Amino acid sequence: MSLKNKRVVVTGGTRGLGLGLVEALVDEGAKVWVVARDAADLEKVRTRLGVETASADIIDAAAANSILSDVRPAVLVLNAGAVPRMAPIDRTSWEDFTVTWDTDVKGGLYWMQAALNLPLAPGSRVLVSSSGAAQQGSPMSGGYGGAKRMLWLMAKYANGFSEQKGLDIRFQAIVPKQMVAGTGVGGAGSSAYAQAMGIEQDAFLARYPTMPPRQFGNHVVRVLTDATYDSALAIGIRGDTGVTVLEE
Repeated sequence: MSLKNKRVVVTGGTRGLGLGLVEALVDEGAKVWVVARDAADLEKVRTRLGVETASADIIDAAAANSILSDVRPAVLVLNAGAVPRMAPIDRTSWEDFTVTWDTDVKGGLYWMQAALNLPLAPGSRVLVSSSGAAQQGSPMSGGYGGAKRMLWLMAKYANGFSEQKGLDIRFQAIVPKQMVAGTGVGGAGSSAYAQAMGIEQDAFLARYPTMPPRQFGNHVVRVLTDATYDSALAIGIRGDTGVTVLEE
């Protein structure tokens, strides 16, 4: 797929991984719509990158249907999500434990349903943001790892429905395999794990390779433009080793 003049919707595209991806997409010539809640952040991105914007909460099912109906993107990237509330399992409340289920999974369900029920055009791609925590867990972040695994499974379920109905819409889980410093999730995670280890946050980050948001964006562009990854269900992304297929 060439991204030149292709319509792309990115939820949570005003900061962190989402912003890195938006920058990469704009450089490829895509026509990008950024969806987020904060109007001021949206205006900054619109002014700097020339993208279209829509202010909406990802757990608003009506907004998902309205935006996809109006834009009809060739690519939909479900990146927005909540920052997990960090605490060990013996000291977390149910409300904190499930915050990513109430946002990431709930929003993912509504947007995937909208993509299937409109439906988007044949050949469309839906990229669903998962996490390395979906494979190895993340004991300080409550239900985050389970929520990201659920999104991975939901992409699989959506592919099954798409095939059954002959929609030719492909759903793929994008799995960052490295912590990304300077993002809400990366900042919360590195701070909590550093504290648990009794070291400074900078010292913790120095022990583990991190991936800049723009590098992540470049790798996702590769996923979209390189036919090698067309049939993959789950795709791992690392800053140092690039793109790998985790599940066909």
